[in-house]
Amino acid sequence: MATYTRFIALGDSFTEGMQDEKINDQYRGWADRVAEALATQVPGFTYLNLAVRGKLVGQVIDDQIPVALKWIEGPQTLVSFHAGANDLLRPSYDPKNVLPRYAEAIEILAGTGCQLMVFTAVERVAKSGKMQEIWEERFSTFNKQVREMAAKYNGIVLEATNDPEIGSRRFLDKDRLHLNPAGHHRVAQGVLQKIGGPHDPNWRSDLPPLAHRSFFAKAYDDLRWFITFLIPWMSRRIRGVSSGDGRSPKHQAPIKLS
Repeated sequence: MATYTRFIALGDSFTEGMQDEKINDQYRGWADRVAEALATQVPGFTYLNLAVRGKLVGQVIDDQIPVALKWIEGPQTLVSFHAGANDLLRPSYDPKNVLPRYAEAIEILAGTGCQLMVFTAVERVAKSGKMQEIWEERFSTFNKQVREMAAKYNGIVLEATNDPEIGSRRFLDKDRLHLNPAGHHRVAQGVLQKIGGPHDPNWRSDLPPLAHRSFFAKAYDDLRWFITFLIPWMSRRIRGVSSGDGRSPKHQAPIKLS
């Protein structure tokens, strides 16, 4: 049974909960789902979600960690940290800058005595191709760092590589980047199982095969994705703007959920 009295979630769109169902005009997300479950076990349980879409690891360190430090209360505080993916997706990615900053973040948070929780990323998103080679090289190196830092500070690691289905279209939104509601539910169940929270013991039961799609259906989906998601993403990169610019976190101070 999980006995954390507070959960603080840090990071980017993954932790903000993008593309999950909306409640009060805010995405719910896996972190909200985990907090809701933990709140049923501990009276007075509180939750903060400081994550903002599009943020780079340096921005999470500069903007979110200082706020988190004010509210961490030792080992009874569970702190999730997911950052770096947006850095790795950029053409200008430099591991000599990003990886040390990731290590810096973990060292700062671990120094508070909290229970730290980190995530590896999916390393293979396509069967082959130059982009897949670049993706796999970047993310496998990043994942190695995540595991090493977690081991150094007794952190909890959620391994995306242990659940290859999470990168399939059954759990991804149409933008092919963020989780859909089923994906957020699945991540929440995995987290709750890992930390001893209330969860469905059958959450990883065998999944039915995906429905067959015709060549024309696939081509239409690819075209829609290119126009609706890839072009806007490339435009933001060229203009040096982020989808998170001007946005505030969902919960910048502790809230009670029960």
